[in-house]
Amino acid sequence: QVQLVESGGELVQPGGSLRLSCAASGRTFSRYTMAWFRQAPGKEREFVAAINAGGGRTYYADSVKGRFSISRDNAKNTASLQMNSLKPEDTAVYSCAAAGGSGYYAKPDSYDYWGQGTQVTVSS
Repeated sequence: QVQLVESGGELVQPGGSLRLSCAASGRTFSRYTMAWFRQAPGKEREFVAAINAGGGRTYYADSVKGRFSISRDNAKNTASLQMNSLKPEDTAVYSCAAAGGSGYYAKPDSYDYWGQGTQVTVSS
């Protein structure tokens, strides 16, 4: 069992930066692929970024490539999402997720555990 708690979401101006954190409970964190998804009002949940268990592989949605960076610290049971050059269209609730299997990293159904989400609003 893994419990995930996100933090770091807030109101930021376009062009600004934010760093989201995901704190995980449990001693098996290092076995899980971790990912960030987001969901804007009236829209489907959208894949943002993922990182494999060892941290050596990362994956990004085209819409955030070059602006966002996912990382993890297995010693501290945390995953992070550094978001730069934020745009109004990045406004959404961002959730972290953990996958113990080998499903496709961009599919929400591949993930076993989810956090409650943190609101990111990009607006002037």
